Amino acid sequence: MQLKIMPKKKRLSAGRAPLMLFLCQMISALEVPLDPKLLEDLVQPPTITQQSPKDYIIDPRENIVIQCEAKGKPPPSFSWTRNGTHFDIDKDPLVTMKPGSGTLIINIMSEGKAETYEGVYQCTARNERGAAISNNIVIRPSRSPLWTKEKLEPITLRNGQSLVLPCRPPIGLPPPIIFWMDNSFQRLPQSERVSQGLNGDLYFSNVLPEDTREDYICYARFNHTQTIQQKQPISVKVISVDELNDTIAANLSDTEFYGAKSHRQRPPAFLTPDGNTSRKEELRGNVLSLECIAEGLPTPIIYWIKEDGTLPINRTFYRNFKKTLQIVQVTEADSGNYQCIAKNALGAIHHTISVTVKAAPYWIIAPQNLVLSPEEDGALICRASGNPKPRISWLSNGVPIEIAPDDPSRKIDGDTIIFSKVQERSSAVYQCNASNEYGYLLANAFVNVLAEPPRILTSANTLYQVIANRPALLDCAFFGSPLPTIEWFKDAKGSALREDIYVLHENGTLEIPVAQKDSTGTYTCVARNKLGMAKNDVHLEIKDPTRIIKQPEYAVVQRGSTVSFECKVKHDHTLIPTVTWLKDHGELPSDGRFTVDKDHLVVADVSDDDGGTYTCVANTTLDNVSASAVLSVVAPTPTPAPIYDVPNPPFDLEMTDQLDRSVQLSWTPGDDNNSPITKFIIEYEDAMHEPGLWHHQTEVPGTQTTAQLKLSPYVNYSFRVMAENNLGRSLPSEASEQYLTKAAEPDKNPTAVEGLGSEPDNLVITWKPLNGFESNGPGLQYKVSWRQKDGDDEWTSVVVANVSKYIVSGTPTFVPYLIKVQALNDAGFAPEPAVVMGHSGEDLPMVAPGNVRVNVVNSTLAEVHWDPVPLKSIRGHLQGYRIYYWKAQSSLTRNRRHLEKKILTFQGSKTHGMLPGLEPFSHYSLNVRVVNGKGEGPASADKVFNTPEGVPSAPSSLKIVNPTLDSLTLEWEPPSHPNGILTEYTLKYQPINSTHELGPLVDLKIPANKTRWTLKNLNFSTRYKFYFYAQTAAGSGSQITEEAITTVDEAMASRQVDIATQGWFIGLMCAVALLILILLIVCFIRRNKGGKYPVKEKEDAHADPEIQPMKEDDGTFGEYRSLESDAEDHKPLKKGSRTPSDRTVKKEDSDDSLVDYGEGVNGQFNEDGSFIGQYSGKKEKEPAEGNESSEAPSPVNAMNSFV
Repeated sequence: MQLKIMPKKKRLSAGRAPLMLFLCQMISALEVPLDPKLLEDLVQPPTITQQSPKDYIIDPRENIVIQCEAKGKPPPSFSWTRNGTHFDIDKDPLVTMKPGSGTLIINIMSEGKAETYEGVYQCTARNERGAAISNNIVIRPSRSPLWTKEKLEPITLRNGQSLVLPCRPPIGLPPPIIFWMDNSFQRLPQSERVSQGLNGDLYFSNVLPEDTREDYICYARFNHTQTIQQKQPISVKVISVDELNDTIAANLSDTEFYGAKSHRQRPPAFLTPDGNTSRKEELRGNVLSLECIAEGLPTPIIYWIKEDGTLPINRTFYRNFKKTLQIVQVTEADSGNYQCIAKNALGAIHHTISVTVKAAPYWIIAPQNLVLSPEEDGALICRASGNPKPRISWLSNGVPIEIAPDDPSRKIDGDTIIFSKVQERSSAVYQCNASNEYGYLLANAFVNVLAEPPRILTSANTLYQVIANRPALLDCAFFGSPLPTIEWFKDAKGSALREDIYVLHENGTLEIPVAQKDSTGTYTCVARNKLGMAKNDVHLEIKDPTRIIKQPEYAVVQRGSTVSFECKVKHDHTLIPTVTWLKDHGELPSDGRFTVDKDHLVVADVSDDDGGTYTCVANTTLDNVSASAVLSVVAPTPTPAPIYDVPNPPFDLEMTDQLDRSVQLSWTPGDDNNSPITKFIIEYEDAMHEPGLWHHQTEVPGTQTTAQLKLSPYVNYSFRVMAENNLGRSLPSEASEQYLTKAAEPDKNPTAVEGLGSEPDNLVITWKPLNGFESNGPGLQYKVSWRQKDGDDEWTSVVVANVSKYIVSGTPTFVPYLIKVQALNDAGFAPEPAVVMGHSGEDLPMVAPGNVRVNVVNSTLAEVHWDPVPLKSIRGHLQGYRIYYWKAQSSLTRNRRHLEKKILTFQGSKTHGMLPGLEPFSHYSLNVRVVNGKGEGPASADKVFNTPEGVPSAPSSLKIVNPTLDSLTLEWEPPSHPNGILTEYTLKYQPINSTHELGPLVDLKIPANKTRWTLKNLNFSTRYKFYFYAQTAAGSGSQITEEAITTVDEAMASRQVDIATQGWFIGLMCAVALLILILLIVCFIRRNKGGKYPVKEKEDAHADPEIQPMKEDDGTFGEYRSLESDAEDHKPLKKGSRTPSDRTVKKEDSDDSLVDYGEGVNGQFNEDGSFIGQYSGKKEKEPAEGNESSEAPSPVNAMNSFV
């Protein structure tokens, strides 16, 4: 509430009088103070205090809460509209309204769907004075759709080429956050060469061989639902020029090789945006993001400029290695043309982006609540701006003002409503709506017409204390309608205080510019309007000022001497001052050389650093004063160089005033050896408990030669003293005479008291015992007490010797106990100890979890639910639940295998969990057990479930045999992990010409029972590339690739010379055969002449270990077996099980990979544990190195390699 008091009246001109009168009326409009007691009594229209955001995206997994809170007197009632019509919440059992509030709670967790409640909601708060409305609240459930299934072919490109890896995430609400990672969940490194665009795509300005990888994965994180979706991995292979030349030389014998340079340099070109120009529109206040990404070699650098202007310094930021320009809090002035320039050593290119900044409506003047008294005038102003300019419309109590009830005191003038001579019926809530195509603003402002007698809000009999000759301000906060007039009186005198001596403020405050002693007294504030009068008394006391009557004086002292500053203070006798000393306007050094008493500051052993300004500050609750002096330190008069050393030991130790708990020790200091003693250190020895061991007792200043020492009972004390100066510490003095203090009961109890059971029927109570010094007397023992926490039993106690443990036997299993341990000795008991809680021993749980349910999510993941066991049956601290699961048999082969059980533990009281890494198309069993601190409880009944089919792995091998002029024969082994029933094989092949260009692709389906297939009618002397994979009902598996060449035609073969038909070759072979026969006959004859020479035994003794046959019973090189191969020990070797001719070794699959446990590259989980990945097979195999054939080389083949 503000009161306008004009000290002097001024004459107004006739032309300006109406305008000034209106402004004065506006100024004098009532303001309701935020006084709780006042607000409780005043009638007030509704005011919306809290509401949900305009665009409200909800989590479809949680209940919908639409907020609408309002205040008013009387309290308002609430109603809602949905999509423009009345929303009857009583007809919908899922919708409730929060008591005393308009907040809606829609219970969709029990039943119902979030999509059912999509729409535009608006809340109305109404009482007898009007109706306030909320914004239009648009309710939309968040969405995190899965990625569209797509088949991504591997990408192969040359070193230095540009590349764009598309992400194209699913459209969610709100849009997801995009990032690229590999299979190990590590973010892919980005640089000026490789970066992620604003659309989520990954851009390569040029590729390098190190960019080769098979796991470029785009992830979309939907924060609203806390889920992460992933795209299928993209395989990229970058081939260097050297690799291309090697391939050409080995396979095509091409004479045209690539040049020595690994790649061609080229000038920049933009990958995004397209063309030379583009347009961008942004809203005022948002972040303007402009992006340019270029390719080229070397990697281009990006620069940004604004045409015909400069970039705003404090609002411009560069992101993504300067490829993105961001301007925060963008305004209309930021519109214009922005140019990005990409430059490298070979040239430059630029792109112009034309930016237009539009603006949703924003407030210039928002309408404010108006409180008027009857017959007063006022106005509501609603002024907004935007681009395009917003349209202003008014509503009254939520109804368009054009169709609202007429009010003769109201006149609408565009963005202003003018009120003249209002009445109480003119009270209402007005809504101003400013809107354009980019949004709207809605503001509620009430007009409250009140007729209230004056009220004074300042507390009665408030006491004000003021220092003499200073201003005094006496408050008189008030309220009334019409606006009251304020008068002040002193000591109940009849005439009001005049403005020539006092200042009367608009808010009712009385100011005394210069308070004197005679200003002391009682002041009365009187508020009047036509409805009544109110008054209030306050009291004023004038205090004497605080003064420093003796100020510190300037001092010059020699180094090493002592200086003293004096500061005497005079103050009002009713005030208590505090005196503080400062050095150079900061705190005094924390040094024992500085001593402060009532009126003095003493600095001993002055050093050069002590020079400066010393200030004395005297503070009271009402004022403060200060005075300063300067200290200058000079060098002392030269004297003969003294000998400096540590002090000599003190001597003549004497004990006086010997009491049970204290004694006074005095001593005589030794020589300080020209360095003042700064302190004395006192130590004691306990000859009874720790003879020969000295402990620190206390320290006293070097100017003190006595000390009052606190003692403990039942200790045989001896004391010694050491002196210390700046050079070090003296030797200890001689020990004093011994003093034995009397015994007393212990002062404290043992600490670290705990109660834990080691067996199901005991309680082990432990504690940290007191040491001898703490015992305070002989006969130290402990009283151990315990009782059940939840029972009515009395305490059970036992007294034990000076030990640290006591075991209570025969306790119930896992019951809470209250425990306390009290020390005692021959003199009595220690104070009552604190009570701690412990538990008797745990035992194994008694009950297995029930109602075990399995929900198979997909071929590699299952979700398990169970009911919790009763708490009493756990018999210990619940650690969690443990699932044992194992693969009983394969759904495909039905062969029993070695049962390898796996274990997953879920902490706490969880009643569900996920089993990752399951094998597709398999038969599983599981059980669940509860776990406490003792161990596991009984297992639940085994639960059996089957996993569905999955896609198969790649065929184990693929070989091309028997090449002929127009045919090739393919042999293969089935996939090592069929993951279901194979339905067929798919073979795709295409020819490759001498320039490595691929011909048309042929697609062929082969029955699942085949392991060999011959392709006929092929072109002679042609290289073919084969892609081969298996299929189940779940889909296609990973492919394996191979390449082979058909033979040349017979005409070319006839031109070759067949060496096997030459006569000289036949004769040579006959001679060699005859020579070998003669050698064999000679060896046979020599062996028969050997007699009884033990050749066999000698050979056995010196045989080469590499040619000895392996013994069956020798375990050193026995056959490798896995635990899963017990049922396959006697199977014959598979055909073609040797190493393939292309020198590649088949990958052995293991059941113990990380994928089986949900931690590998093919199984990923989002933040709430749900599975978001999908099963993926092995990647495409690399082609055989060197294109080797499994057949022996022949002259024909050798010639073919040069054709």
